Formats: sequence, structure tokens, C-alpha cells
Amino acid sequence: MSVQGAAGDRMKADWDTRYEWRAVTLLSVGFGLVGLDRFMIQPLFPVMMHDLGLSYQDLGFISGILALAWGVSAMGSGWLADLFGHRQILIPATILFSALAGLTGLVTGLASLLVMRAIMGVSEGAFTPASIVAALQASHPKRHGRNLGIQQTMVALIGLGLAPILVTQLLRILPSWRWIFVLVSLPGFLAAYLMYRVIRNVDARQAAGHTQTHDAARHRWSDIFQYRNVPLNMFGMFCWLTVVTVIGAFLPNYLTDHLRLTLTQMGFVMSAIGFGGSAGNLVMPGLSDRIGRRPVLAIGVVVGVACLVGLARTGPHPLPLFLWVFFTMWSVFANVTLTVGPLTVESVPARLMTTASGMVVGTGEVVGGAIAPAIGGFVAQHFGIAHIPYVAIVGMSLGIIVVLAVRETAPRGRAPSRA
Repeated sequence: MSVQGAAGDRMKADWDTRYEWRAVTLLSVGFGLVGLDRFMIQPLFPVMMHDLGLSYQDLGFISGILALAWGVSAMGSGWLADLFGHRQILIPATILFSALAGLTGLVTGLASLLVMRAIMGVSEGAFTPASIVAALQASHPKRHGRNLGIQQTMVALIGLGLAPILVTQLLRILPSWRWIFVLVSLPGFLAAYLMYRVIRNVDARQAAGHTQTHDAARHRWSDIFQYRNVPLNMFGMFCWLTVVTVIGAFLPNYLTDHLRLTLTQMGFVMSAIGFGGSAGNLVMPGLSDRIGRRPVLAIGVVVGVACLVGLARTGPHPLPLFLWVFFTMWSVFANVTLTVGPLTVESVPARLMTTASGMVVGTGEVVGGAIAPAIGGFVAQHFGIAHIPYVAIVGMSLGIIVVLAVRETAPRGRAPSRA
């Protein structure tokens, strides 16, 4: 019997659907809390700028340092998760980033805020690749795209969809923005306890059935670069995260300072980031299980660029702005999910799955998540906040390179693996 056939028979015999849905649900909630803790600060920037004496360039640094720490952590922690197991990374990381979210309410200036966000980035960066691969390993191969779409949806829905509305409303009833950080830290501790009760470490032989290679042998971490999709997806993450981080960090001030929207209107438009991203993740990765990863990635690039151009040409009209942002993030977040998940994890051996995903997440965060906001801050400070959408347009347009070169990994669209 072939290696591929043996892996498939073993997976069919041992499959645990009940664990699949429990694990995917819990990891989705955990990733939603990561998104909340990371992105809730962005709609608070206009208020925090006044209290802490921050500039536009400072906003870029605040977003950038978390992304930088997130990226470096993801690159190293992915290898540790493959070596010791996902549980050993997920549970401590959840406790740490929840505690740091609450402590953010104690910052007194730029320096303390940068330190807090950097440490938070380390813990959230460790959580990210481990949660992606744990969710994929818990899922049947025919549901890889759909289940990872569900998991990734939560960071957009909670962190970018509900958070702008929640925090702008809480500002009206709480005495200070500082108390908001304290409140949102509490659910993370419950999530960590539930992960302790539910999440398993999957045997490498079983995990091999989730990959093209069906390879459960040990490898050096550097072997990930032998697989073409890994370096391509690293570049792809730079493209997608340039859009997410630049729009996320500077759109609130673009709307309030350039288009003169009110804080309530700004919160409404900003919520499109999360609602659009979550809707795209619920639809497009699942579609890739049927028509392939590459076609869905191509649709994302075309639609994303078109909507960013529309955003740049729209005046102070909340509903059209909401729709342009909604469909931009529909495309971008679906591309992120496909890139860090199936297109990377399905391409490499079982014992390199988290290492590869962590490297893709990490380099994307370092380059697209840290450098792009700094560039955005420079553009806003020296040329005007009105030019911010064009930074995102350039980043998204470069993604066509990945679409043209990446190899298909969907079970229905890929060639049989060579034993």
C-alpha cells in the first residue's frame, strides 16, 4: 500500500468529528480574543493621542512594534510547537496576552505603551501559528479551508468588527479609555482554562494525512524553504498585511482628520474591516476547498485593489466608505487565511507544519506589519493623511506575483503526491 493510501485509511478510521468541532470552536474564540486585544487600540487612537501626546508617526510605531514582536515570536515559536506540541504554546500564550491587555490601561506615555505592546506581540505571535495548525490538524482535509476560515473569521469579527463599535460606545459610559483595556482582558483567562481541558497534541503520523507530502519524518527547520510555496507565501503575507496594518492604523485618523467624520461615524466605517474580513473568511476559504486555492487568491487581489481605489476616491459619506472597506477586507482576510493556512501547511511535512506557518506569519508581520505602518506614518506625516489609501493599493497590487507563481494544494486541485 502507498504512503498516501495508508495515511488516508488511518485518518478515516481514527477520525473524531466531535473533537474537530470542539477544537475549532475553542481555537476560533481564542483567536478572536487575540484580535480584540491587538486591534481595539486603533479606534482609541484619536483619544489616546490627546491624553498621551502622540503624533501620527507614533501611531505607526505603536502598530509596528507589536507586529515586529509578533513576527519574530511566530518564527521561533512555530518550531517549538512542532517540537513540544501545540498545547505547550497555546495555553501560556493566552494567559500572557490577556494579562498584558489589561495592563495596557496603566501606560503613561509612548515608551511604556511601546514596551507593553512589544511583549503582547511576543505572546500573540506564539499563539498564532500554533492555533492555525492545531485547527487544521483537528479538521478533516476536505474541510481545511472552511474550518480555517471559521477560525480566522473571529479575529476580524471580534477584533475589527465588534471592537470599534464596542470601544467607542464604552468611551461614552466609562470614566476613561484605560478601563476598557481592563475589561477586555478577563475572557482570555477562561479561554486558557478551556484549552487546557480540550486541545490535544496530534501524532505526527496522523498529521501527515493533512499534507501533500504525507511525510511524518523529522526534518531540519530550514527544510521548509525547499517547498516553493513557503517563500512565495512569505512575500504574499507582506502584501496582505500591508493593507490590514496601514488601513487599520491610519483609517480612523483619515476619516476624522481628512474627511471630518464624527467619532461615531468613524466607528461605523471602521467596523467594516471586521465585518468584511469575517464575511470573506466564512465564504472564500471554504470555496477554495471546491475550486482551488489559487483561483480564490486571484479573486481576492482583483477585488481588493478595485475597492481600495474606490475608497481613495470617495468623500465623507459613511455608507459608501463602509462598503468599500467591507469588500476590501473581504478579499484581504480570505487571502491571509489561505496563505498562512492551506497554501503553506498543506505543502510541507507534518513535523514542519507549524514551523512553516510561523515563518510565513512572522515574516509577513515583520515586513508587512512593522515596516508598512512606519512607511504609512512617514507618508501621513510628510505628505498628508489623504495619501494613506495609496500605500495599501501598492501593497495589494504586488500580490499578483504570488497568484501567478504559487502551487495549488487543494485536494481536488493538486496532482497526486510522490511517495
